[in-house]
Amino acid sequence: MNWLQRFSVSLLATAAIGGAAVSGAALSSTAHAEDLLILTEEVPVSLNYDGATASIDTNWVGWDNMLEPLVYHANGAINEDGVQLLDFNKFEGRLAESWSFDEATLTWTFNLRKGVMGCDGATFNADDVIYTFARAKSISGSSPIGWFLANTGSIDGFTPAVFAPTDDGAAARMLGDEVKKIDDYTVQIRQSAPNQLFLKVLSIFALYIFDKEIMEANATEDDPWSHTYANNVSIAGFGPYCLNEWRKGESFSLTGNADYYRGAPVYDRVVVRKVPQSANRVAILRSGGAQIAEHLTPKEYDNLSKADNVSVVGVQGNENMFMILNFQNPPFDNPLVRQAIAHAIPYQKIIDTSYFGKAHKWAGVVPSTYPGFHAASTQYDYNPEKAKALLAEAGYPGGAGLEAFSDVFKLTYILERESEVGPTATILHTAFRDVGINIELNPIPQAQYGDRELVKKDLPMGLTAHIKPIGVDAAYGTLLSYVSANKGGILNSANYSSDLVDGTLYGSLAEGDNDKRNEMLKVIQEQLMTDLAVIPILEFRTHWATAASVTGVVWHPDNALRLYDLKPAN
Repeated sequence: MNWLQRFSVSLLATAAIGGAAVSGAALSSTAHAEDLLILTEEVPVSLNYDGATASIDTNWVGWDNMLEPLVYHANGAINEDGVQLLDFNKFEGRLAESWSFDEATLTWTFNLRKGVMGCDGATFNADDVIYTFARAKSISGSSPIGWFLANTGSIDGFTPAVFAPTDDGAAARMLGDEVKKIDDYTVQIRQSAPNQLFLKVLSIFALYIFDKEIMEANATEDDPWSHTYANNVSIAGFGPYCLNEWRKGESFSLTGNADYYRGAPVYDRVVVRKVPQSANRVAILRSGGAQIAEHLTPKEYDNLSKADNVSVVGVQGNENMFMILNFQNPPFDNPLVRQAIAHAIPYQKIIDTSYFGKAHKWAGVVPSTYPGFHAASTQYDYNPEKAKALLAEAGYPGGAGLEAFSDVFKLTYILERESEVGPTATILHTAFRDVGINIELNPIPQAQYGDRELVKKDLPMGLTAHIKPIGVDAAYGTLLSYVSANKGGILNSANYSSDLVDGTLYGSLAEGDNDKRNEMLKVIQEQLMTDLAVIPILEFRTHWATAASVTGVVWHPDNALRLYDLKPAN
């Protein structure tokens, strides 16, 4: 019996996942000390970071641990929970050993690390970097996130021209000398303008480096960039872990890369296991049948914090909850309707009931912990009488007439997050009804939600608590979610557009004076709140529940665990 089978048998022996009793710690008698079992609500549905479900965070355990960036953030302080934080103003070399910048030509030179080995003996060199950027510029995936990051960092040639459905667009999609191989271990990247976000975008998953040879070996004539392979089979890179077995909808298992250049991982074998009910994840963790449980409810984290042999750690990072109201779906194009809905939300009740007081009202549209955040002067409090008055002013007194738009008044959220998001959805259902707005709750599978959110952008009304800007900067968060799609905004699920936001944002990226830059970002954030590009609801802490025997949690801005960080407590 192989180690994955032992994990599976042990897990089934300790729990009936559908909801029956949990008992014993059979796992501990069969698993090795270097084994790690993580319980979550879903395993990756794709490993394609330019794919339709790239916004779904359960995918990130794959590419975050199998691939490697050129540079990454250096360690910073350790918080009161013992979580290692990062210093987002300092960078350390990963696949790039060192780098330099020529201000006259806006050219970065990266000296690549020699002797780096990936899975199956793959060797790293400049060709892998060129391949990765060429794939990003091809915009051949369902969602061109690699292109977006390069555009965000002002890499020359990565412009919206690539989207032109003409010969000019095809030519623009070809990588030129903006990313150039000097020799096997030297690469140069040229910018079109100075940009403070350049190194930050290199630390984000959709510019992590692929192994060119293995990816190309799995290409086809119809799919030259191996998207089908990444969606359904695997990806190849130079990270600390290699894929062992991937059972979609069931489990995702990894083995340590013994040749990893930073040293072999402490935990050699890791299984991420789908356990849909958060209560069952809690019970298995408490029984000793697993080492980590993710995406639990605030109440479950609170209860676990008092349990023996379990640690709950957290950080005030970048997690939030907001509503999408699609500007392309009447009546959400009416600002009065948007304002009415914002005033109909019982913010404090959601904080107290759904989050047990462990959250706070969100005063903006980018994380309040980020440089450049501005708490807008325009705020929307819970005021049902004002909501009714705004509906009447919009031509829908008491909600009369809104029944003509019943198809768009479906509050859609991720089915797998029912235990986390469902209580808030229920509160909103009641609160909206009280002011004359009747909605239908519409939980859908996360793969479908991600496709509609990131690619189709056709969710009329969405409730989300999984989206966060990974670049720790207010300008990055704005560009990601609020810049017009034809100007580079890739996760603009509400189809919002503002000439002021578009124009001011790109100017802020090149502004070297931080006071001037922050003033520009303030103007942008005021406009976003006035327009209600999305309706911000609350911000909450990121938590993890681990066995007391596991330590080493590091907060990364995508909130995904890097398995290499983890180690036994003793």
